[in-house]
Order: sequence, then structure tokens, then C-alpha cells
Amino acid sequence: MGTDTKIIKGKIEKAGLRAPEILTLMITDACNLSCPHCLLNCKNLDPTPVKKEIIIGIIKEFADLGGEVLFLTGGEPLSHPDWFEILAHACSLSTLSEIILQTNGSMVTGEDVEKIKSLNSEKLKIQVSLDGATPEVNDMIRGKGNFEAAVKGIRLFAAAGMGKRIRIAFTEMRHNFDQIPKILELANDLGVGQFTAGTLVKGGRAKNTDWIELPDRYQIRSLIELYESDPKFRAFYEKMGNISAIEWYKGRNIPSDHVCNCISTPFINAAGKMYPCVMNLNDEHAVDNVHEKGMKEGILKGIEKWALLPRLDKERSESLVRCKDCAGREHCRGGCMGRAQTVNGDVISVEDRCELRREVYYCGRGEQ
Repeated sequence: MGTDTKIIKGKIEKAGLRAPEILTLMITDACNLSCPHCLLNCKNLDPTPVKKEIIIGIIKEFADLGGEVLFLTGGEPLSHPDWFEILAHACSLSTLSEIILQTNGSMVTGEDVEKIKSLNSEKLKIQVSLDGATPEVNDMIRGKGNFEAAVKGIRLFAAAGMGKRIRIAFTEMRHNFDQIPKILELANDLGVGQFTAGTLVKGGRAKNTDWIELPDRYQIRSLIELYESDPKFRAFYEKMGNISAIEWYKGRNIPSDHVCNCISTPFINAAGKMYPCVMNLNDEHAVDNVHEKGMKEGILKGIEKWALLPRLDKERSESLVRCKDCAGREHCRGGCMGRAQTVNGDVISVEDRCELRREVYYCGRGEQ
């Protein structure tokens, strides 16, 4: 560890923060799809991805700071001409414990699978996005033909013996939420290792797409009831699933001491801006020119304003009137501050999933 790294880590600690642990790194904003719910508002394919040398430099700095988990994302990472060299470099760093390649799956070829397999890296995971258990539902979001292409990509990995390294990522929306049992069963049939679902964020492109909405409270209640009543669904879930509503339900009686530490989960976009986390996309909290100056310099530049965020999050959770008499107050603590900022434009507001969380917390306790 170089002296500069020791100094930076010392300043992070002095500011009351944790050093970066999980980095989401955007290697290109080019994408072969135009999904209407894209939080990052990615572009169609273009010829100017982030230079390989810049990306590798950032990954080295992250590892040097003690970082452990790296998400390589886009856009579509496989559209980057040097994606494999970047991935191979990340896998070669012994300090990283997990590398997740996030892809829509539609560009995966047999040759790509063989190259990834050749890395022989147990810490490598491939996250493939699917937003429905059928072509009709998935392709409403991801475009005609995407379902078949993505499933074909997953099957290629499974046939190469890498099925357990695949994680299917599903965005929960009102029109597709009821497909969760079917897509969990599909994930099991495909032999993948994990299924994870996250609720739509009405930011980015989704902010101006009126027909895309969050699930409603009745869908949430139905999912919880299914988890409680259907042994087959519960078995699939416990084997591979991670769905916010079910995890809230399972932990609803456990007080949380969580306060948003932000910089422990930084996000660097394809323009070289570093945000304290991928949910907090407020430019006031961002640092520019990370591609040119490096991640360490970016942290030194941003540490003063990032040091205010944990205190702000704590004050927020204690001041929200909506939270004061909620049965889930001690577990939720006002929800995600970044989501509140991104969706409402106001940090001191309840997050957009408040009604969904309340439905979970009041399940089996009578009406709200």
C-alpha cells in the first residue's frame, strides 16, 4: 500500500466514513437496447467507449483502497471493444473477492462464453437482465426478440458449466410483478445460481415513461401471502431468490442500525463522474474528472461533502413525519435516501416505496 493510499484511507476514517467496498463502474454508455426504464438513460451504440487504460487504472486504485466487489456495467459492457481484457484484469487482482459483469445477455456468443470460461475465476459472476418470464412481457421493456436472445445467452453459459455463476436480475414493475413466481421457476429450470429483483426507480428515462409504474400494495401483499402459503415457491426462493419485499417481511421485526455511508458503494459513470452511490445521482454530490484525475484524487475532492451525508441520513430518518407511527419504523428508517433524492428531488422525503414497505410491515397486524 502506497503512502498516498494510507493518507486517503486515514482521511476517509477521520471523516467518519468507510473506504470504498463495492464499486459500480460504467465502462460505456453505449447500449444495443433502448429500455424505457433505464435509470442511466444510456445511449444507442456509439464508437467512443471509455478507454481501456482509464478503466483498468480505476480498478487498480479501487483494489488498492481495499475494495472487494466490482460491478462492470454499461450501457452494455459487451459492446466495449476491450471488455474481455478489462474483465481479465479485474479477475487477476487477488484483493477483489467478487466481480459481476452486468449484461442484457442479447450480445452473448459461444465465443464470448469460452473466453469467460478460460478465466477460470470462481469470483466471477454474470448478471443477466430479464424483465419477464415470457417474450410478451419481457420484450415490452427490452424490445422484440430480447427474451429469446437473453435466454439463449444464459443457456450457453449453462452448457459450458457456468450456470451457477449466472444471476438473473429482474426490475419489479406493475405490469410484470405477477410474473415473479414464473420467472423464479424459469431461473431454476435454466440452472442459474441466483435470482434478484429490485423495484423500478422512476428516474432517468423512466421518469418520462408514464405507462411504467411501481408495483401496487395489493401485488406486494399477494407475494407475501404466496411466500407463506406455497411450499414450492418458498423452496425456489430460499434456494436462489432475493426480492426486496420478502426480505423486508423476513426482517420486519429486526431493528436496523443502518445509516447511509454512501462512499462505501461509489458509482463512476461513463463521463468520469463519481457519485457516492448508484442511487444518489444528484450532481451536487458528484465529483468530476475522475477519468483524468483518478479515483483517489476524486475521493480527496469529494470527501468533505460526502462526510455530511451520514448525518443527513440520520437526521432524515428521525424527522420524517410519515415514519413516526409506522410499524416498520425501526427496520426501514425512512428507506433509501438516494432513491428519495432521485425520484422526488428532495432528500428529506419518504422514498417512493413507502406504501409498499408499509404493506409488508402491516401484513398480519391488521389494517394500516
